[in-house]
Amino acid sequence: MAKQVIKVPDLGGADQVDVIEIAVAVGDTVAEEDALIVVEGDKASMDVPAPVAGKILSISVKEGDKVSEGDVIGEMETEAGGEAAEEAAPAPAEESAPAPAAEEAPAPAPAAAGEEKEEEIKVPDLGGADAVDVIEISVSAGDSVEEGDALIVVEGDKASMDVPSSASGTIVSISVKEGDKVSTGDVIGVIKTLSGGGAAPAPAAAAPAPAPAAAPAPAASASQEPPAAPQKDPHVERDHTPSAEVYAGPAVRKLARELGVTLNKVKPTGPRGRVTKDDLHAYIKEQVKKAESGAVSGVGGNIGIAPMPEIDFSQFGPVTTEPMSKIHKLTAANMSRNWLNVPHVTQFDDADITELEDFRKAMKAEAEKRGVKLTPVPFLLKAAAAALREVPSFNVSLHNDGEHIVKKDYVHIGMAVDTPKGLMVPVIRDVDKKGLYELAEEATAMAIAARDGKLKPRDMQGACFTISSLGAIGGTGFTPIVNAPEVGILGVSKLAIRPEWNGKEFVPRKMLPLALSYDHRAVNGGDAGRFLTYLADVLADVRRLLL
Repeated sequence: MAKQVIKVPDLGGADQVDVIEIAVAVGDTVAEEDALIVVEGDKASMDVPAPVAGKILSISVKEGDKVSEGDVIGEMETEAGGEAAEEAAPAPAEESAPAPAAEEAPAPAPAAAGEEKEEEIKVPDLGGADAVDVIEISVSAGDSVEEGDALIVVEGDKASMDVPSSASGTIVSISVKEGDKVSTGDVIGVIKTLSGGGAAPAPAAAAPAPAPAAAPAPAASASQEPPAAPQKDPHVERDHTPSAEVYAGPAVRKLARELGVTLNKVKPTGPRGRVTKDDLHAYIKEQVKKAESGAVSGVGGNIGIAPMPEIDFSQFGPVTTEPMSKIHKLTAANMSRNWLNVPHVTQFDDADITELEDFRKAMKAEAEKRGVKLTPVPFLLKAAAAALREVPSFNVSLHNDGEHIVKKDYVHIGMAVDTPKGLMVPVIRDVDKKGLYELAEEATAMAIAARDGKLKPRDMQGACFTISSLGAIGGTGFTPIVNAPEVGILGVSKLAIRPEWNGKEFVPRKMLPLALSYDHRAVNGGDAGRFLTYLADVLADVRRLLL
C-alpha cells in the first residue's frame, strides 16, 4: 500500500473558493472520481474528486475553509503494485505472483472459521406498526456488514427507524426497494454468514495470516479488526471532528442538496446522532409552517407564497428548454430575496443635463489625450457620491438583528453592467475621493472585466449604493430593485430632448429620467426627496460639486 497526498485540482482560474461540504470521513473507502469535498466559488460549485481509489487516512480541511489550486485537503492510502504484492504475503518469499497467494488465503479461512451459510433477513418487531414505508436502502449486494448495522430505514405514521442486520456477514441480495411497504416478519434480503460467528469470506480474504487450529474464527476476526474498524468508525469520528460535523448517509446528503437544506441545521434523531430522511422532512415541514404563518426572522421575514403552477408549455406549440447559467440563477435568487424582504418605494424626477453634456463634449478632446473616454457615467458616480454625503441616511445598512443601523463612513458605488453571462455589478471604491478622469478610467476597466468574466469576488462587494443605467438602450423609466444590504439604487433611463419653459418661452433641454428606489425601513420619503433633488441639481450644474 502507498500513501498519497490529495490536493485541490485546477479550479478553472477560481481562487480561495469555499468548502461547503465534506463528502467523506477518515476510514472511508472511495473509488476513483468519487467526490471528496464540494467547493463553491462566486459562479459555480464543483466536486473535488478522488484522484485514485483507496482509503481516506485524513482530511485536513473543514466546512467554511477556503482553498485554492494545489492546497492539500487530505491523505489517502492507495494500492501500489509492488507494495501491495509485498503486503499480500509478508512472510513467504517463495511466491512469484501475488494473485495466486492472495487466492490461497481464503481457502483455509472459511474451513477454519466454520461453514458458510445463507440466511434470510427479516423485518423485526415494529412495535405494533404494520405496512411501514421503506424510505432508504442503506446497503447493497456485496457489502460487508456487522451485526446491528442499518440495512434499510422504514417510516411509519409517527416515526422512522433503522432495520438492523441480525448477523455479521456479506449481503447477497436486497429484495425491497424505496417506496415498498413491509411488515414484521417480511423478508428484506439474504445475508451470507459463517457458522462460527465470524464474518463472511470476503473480509477473511483480506487477512492472509495462517489460521491456527484452536480457534481460527476469532483469530481471523481479531486480525481483521484494525483494517475493518475505520470502515465503521467514521460515524463516530464524524461526531467529534470539526471537518465532518454531520453524520448522514449518501441518500440523505443527496436529498439535502436537492432541497437546498444545510444539514447542520437539521436536528438528528437517528442512531449515534444520524440525520435521517425523516429528519429532513420534519425540518422542511417546520420551515413551511413558519412561512405560512408569516413568522418573521431577523430583518427580513419568511413570507408564505403559493408556488407557481407547473405548466407544460409544449401543449401550446414547439418549445426548447435550456438550463439557466449560474449567474442567472444567482441573480434570480437575489432579486426574489430583495423584492420579498425590502419594502420598496420609488420616486421619479428628471435632471436637466444640458450644461453637463455641453461641458462633457467640450472636454472630449482633452480626455482622449489622457486615454480616457468621458461618458456620462463618471458624472453620475460623482453626483451620487456627493448626494450620499449630503443625505447620509442613504449611506447605511440595516443590521441583521433588525434593531440597529450600520452607518458607513466610506462611499463605494456599484455599477450595473450588462454582460453576455448576465447582470454583474462591479464596485467603484472611494468615489467621493476620485476625479472624473480617474472614475472614467476605472469604470471602463471594470465594465470590460465584467464582460470578459474576469471580475474577482472583492470587485463586486462592499457597495453602499448602486447605479443602473440603461443609457442608450431605451425606455423612459423603470423601477430598479434595491440590492440589499444597500438601501438605495438609482435607475437612469435614456436622455430625451424636451421643450422646457424658462419663464419666457419654451426651449429645448436635455432631460435625463431618474428613478430612485429605496428601502422604506431605513429611508423616509423626506430624505428620499432631498436626495433626488440634490442629485438632479448637481447634474444640472456640476459646479455645485465644488461647494
